[in-house]
Amino acid sequence: MMQNRTHTCGELRLSDAGKQVKIVGWMENVRVVSASLAFIVVRDFYGTTQVVAETEDMVNTFKAITKESTISVEGTVRERDSKNSKIPTGDIEVVPAKMEVLGRCRHNELPFQINRSREADEALRLKYRYLDLRNPEVKSNIILRCNVVAALRQAMTAEGFLEITTPILTASSPEGARDYLVPARKHPGKFYALPQAPQQFKQLLMTSGFDKYFQIAPCFRDEDARGDRSPGEFYQLDMEMAFASQEDVFAVCEKVLPPIFAKYGKYDRASGAPFMRIPYLEAMEKYGSDKPDLRIDLTVQDVTEVLGGCGFGPFEGNKVKAVVVSDFHETRKFIDKTLADVEVVSGGKPYWFRLDEKGEIVGGIAKFVQPIKEQVVSALGLKANDFVALSAGTLGAAQKTAGVLVKTLGAAVPGHMDKEQYAFCWIVDFPMYEIGDESGELEFCHNPFSMPSGGLEVLLKAERGEIDPLSITADQYDLVCNGVELSSGAVRNHDPEIMIKAFELVRLGEDDVKAKFPAMYNAFTYGAPPHAGIAPGVDRMVMLLAGEDSIREIIPFPMNKNAQDVMMDAPSEVTQKQLDELHIALVKPEE
Repeated sequence: MMQNRTHTCGELRLSDAGKQVKIVGWMENVRVVSASLAFIVVRDFYGTTQVVAETEDMVNTFKAITKESTISVEGTVRERDSKNSKIPTGDIEVVPAKMEVLGRCRHNELPFQINRSREADEALRLKYRYLDLRNPEVKSNIILRCNVVAALRQAMTAEGFLEITTPILTASSPEGARDYLVPARKHPGKFYALPQAPQQFKQLLMTSGFDKYFQIAPCFRDEDARGDRSPGEFYQLDMEMAFASQEDVFAVCEKVLPPIFAKYGKYDRASGAPFMRIPYLEAMEKYGSDKPDLRIDLTVQDVTEVLGGCGFGPFEGNKVKAVVVSDFHETRKFIDKTLADVEVVSGGKPYWFRLDEKGEIVGGIAKFVQPIKEQVVSALGLKANDFVALSAGTLGAAQKTAGVLVKTLGAAVPGHMDKEQYAFCWIVDFPMYEIGDESGELEFCHNPFSMPSGGLEVLLKAERGEIDPLSITADQYDLVCNGVELSSGAVRNHDPEIMIKAFELVRLGEDDVKAKFPAMYNAFTYGAPPHAGIAPGVDRMVMLLAGEDSIREIIPFPMNKNAQDVMMDAPSEVTQKQLDELHIALVKPEE
């Protein structure tokens, strides 16, 4: 017996026939057949059980209860005449002798039907999330999340990592996104920040003499929502290793993740070690993205030399990229819609032509391609019924549109995507620096804590003008699965001299480094080990495992796209007394 019940609603079987039992749960449904016969479905965390009322008094008792009230039922188990093979308890039913209401639902109308809550408007689901979670299909994602987190913990501990929690209230530092700030009551005018990641703390742990650290770390970033990113807070499998290289990090991830994906994933195939490694520049050139979906067999080809001078205006003076789709038999309507969708996502207009079954160039920009048919067919290796999608613009713009073409066409055209698997890859050799879109000056491309490939020597060459700073790569890597970036990681810059020189190239001096990262800089001056780490996103991982398109489906209590918790009404206004205690005055923006 547990929690004042003899059995759960998913436990009873034919072997229990004749037993006196007590079950508890939510009354999911009542189907009244006659004045003296009704079928009731009782649901708890574990499943459902059918209860059969066979007297007028008992039927009336159940009729008087609103759906979703919690009840207890005591009665006798018997074999069902009409069995239900779709549920584990489908061979039995309970004939009640006693029923008690434990928690009455005081609403005759529910916001949505529980078992069909996923069909309801998302705003309504988030407002009544406690009802949405009663849906077994919704609940199963949260159970999956729990199992995956437990498996990650077990695997990391088995690899010799220690789970160490790091502070939630910390100092604000420039880490790429907006901080959530917390006013300090005892220090007027000063603020804590919620950590965007435990980046500095885990590096400090390595400097403190710990060898292998991990935690399921909460991270807080004030950024906009996306399908694969929740605003506000998220969780990551944060890890760091002392005296470690990129290869050490890869070895741990390639050992820990594939078994978990194979066991818990919607698909039972996952890449084994070693994962494919793709340099960043190659990924952008071949896939048009640094997050390639390797389940798709389409790739990007550069055709600037062949088509750049074909006379088609948008190609003139621009880079031209092509994606060839073989065995293409889709309609013109399909082509127009698909390319329109690509334009919306990428912001670049795609173009097209195809080789028909007779080997003739037709459709789209065919009249510009026809005069150089031989060169184009040869360059692209075209065959009958090949479709060619094209993008043009600056290198970055052409690559971006081509990348969206690869993913969109790969998913939409039959035969080009082996969907039921988890395809991992590493993206390596990221640029250390880039030219900022707004500043027009040299900036860090990704993580300023990454070690530049070549160390101090390559930075000095850039400083002396012997090499272009944009040619410097970092010992940084991304883990990608099915076109989703699971994580970024790096070999860290643990040497103060190298760190200062790296920052000097972006116009920040030693004083700036000390001011922005005082604890880490000072710790490194006391002798820091080489160290490396990574932090796969737990939310994104579970989203992939569950086969969901939205990350909100695997978070127990997610915010909406505007970073609002509509269930708890957060963020909310606070009292003037609270503001006074925190030495805060509100200044409302002018309308």
